Amino acid sequence: MDIGFLKINNGEMVKIIDIPLISFDKFCERILLFTSHEGNIVQFFAFEDKNSEPEFITVLRNDDLIVARTKAPQIYNSLTYACEKFHMFEREIAEQYAIKPQGHPWLKSVRYHPNYCNKEDIFGNDYSKDIPGVYKYYSVEGEEIHEVGVGPVHAGIIEPGHFRFNCIGEKVLHLEIQLGYQHRGVEKLLETAPIIRLPVIVEGIAGDTTIGNSLCFAEALEGLLSLTIDRETKILRTIALELERISNHLGDLGALSADVAFLPPAAYFGRMRGDFLNMLLMISGSRFGKGLIRPGGVRFTLTSEIRKNLITRIKDIKPQIEHVGNMLLNSSSVLARFEQTGIVSKELSEHIGLVGVPARASGIDYDVRKYFPTEYYEKMTINTCFETSGDVYARAKVRFYEVLESIRIIETLLENNISISPVNKKFEAFPPSSFIVTLNEGWRGEISHCIITDKDGHISRYKVKDPSFHNWTGLALALRGEGISDFPLCNKSFNLSYCGFDL
Repeated sequence: MDIGFLKINNGEMVKIIDIPLISFDKFCERILLFTSHEGNIVQFFAFEDKNSEPEFITVLRNDDLIVARTKAPQIYNSLTYACEKFHMFEREIAEQYAIKPQGHPWLKSVRYHPNYCNKEDIFGNDYSKDIPGVYKYYSVEGEEIHEVGVGPVHAGIIEPGHFRFNCIGEKVLHLEIQLGYQHRGVEKLLETAPIIRLPVIVEGIAGDTTIGNSLCFAEALEGLLSLTIDRETKILRTIALELERISNHLGDLGALSADVAFLPPAAYFGRMRGDFLNMLLMISGSRFGKGLIRPGGVRFTLTSEIRKNLITRIKDIKPQIEHVGNMLLNSSSVLARFEQTGIVSKELSEHIGLVGVPARASGIDYDVRKYFPTEYYEKMTINTCFETSGDVYARAKVRFYEVLESIRIIETLLENNISISPVNKKFEAFPPSSFIVTLNEGWRGEISHCIITDKDGHISRYKVKDPSFHNWTGLALALRGEGISDFPLCNKSFNLSYCGFDL
């Protein structure tokens, strides 16, 4: 569908002046037309230079990536009423720039922080207090209705988030999710910190997605600086991303096993997750791959000894994964809890714009590795793993088959002899007045980083989007009509990021 936007490639730098500046009414009309015809939002945010008024910029996707911008009014008619995919994006813009989407169905703070401009906060939050904001939670009325509040402090090591259940008996009528309790100001830090610190900050966006975020960051800088990456480096980066995917999916399958008290797979998957984390440790010296990926290449090489060790370990562990996965997914007691629990239909998933495992579990065949491939994925065939039932069982099954697909990818790549010269490049500034967006399929789904530079070549806006930004709403909808005791199971089947969302 041609709507007059600029078509771009994943990781392609363009000048800001080359991005169409469209009148606000036309801008809204065209993005709503696009998103209502199977188009989706990659990025939608506000930005401003020091001497200019804020603008909206959006990156949309179907089979292509397109981008456009417009001058942002102080108040406008909310897009969310026409397309719910804009729900969280509009709330974030309102919080950061005090730009009000008039008529937004549920306008409240996303992360609770002073906005990016000097205009009055539109939510009425008092930032002088060292406590989280007072949010207006949705309440269902009725004599038999009761509310259950969980968090933000949780048992164990789970990150902070508040879950407010409106129930009638054990049945959940509505779940409201409030995050933002550990907002660290990552985006602003990426705009103001010295360039040498940026890779370390990016690695801390979400510790379990170190490789995914580092890859988006590195590819963005490489696009800005026209750096060419050699074949061997692309292979190693691809291996690292797949190892990260495997370790997290195995951890989730183990946690799902524990949630239904099926302890043998829980123990086995936990141990095997450690095996794959140790493979990243072998490559980079970090179980999460910290310090491995940098703009221009990688900081470690894959020696012949390490390569052979990886091949041997994966060969040994693959049949164990297959055996334990089949044990989990074919057990009658597990099926009784997994099947028909926490259903999100394909229609609803498309309506709210789910990505990653939850989307593929609902029958949406979308994977960045196939549609907008980077690194060595351009040279490979990726078999998308998707189900159609949209329940906990489907999300578990997708994870299991993605693990096996990732193992196939790694085994194929390890057939190559890899000799890499580690890099440690230093950068002072970037091309002025430029724009770039990168996408990668992290283990949770579509990750996207966007960088805009000012006229002096400094970063004026750094926008990070974790897949959880799309998917938290999906978890809330999955709980409707379910028993409250199934919340841990549904929650783990999504396993969304708190810190990747809070930023």
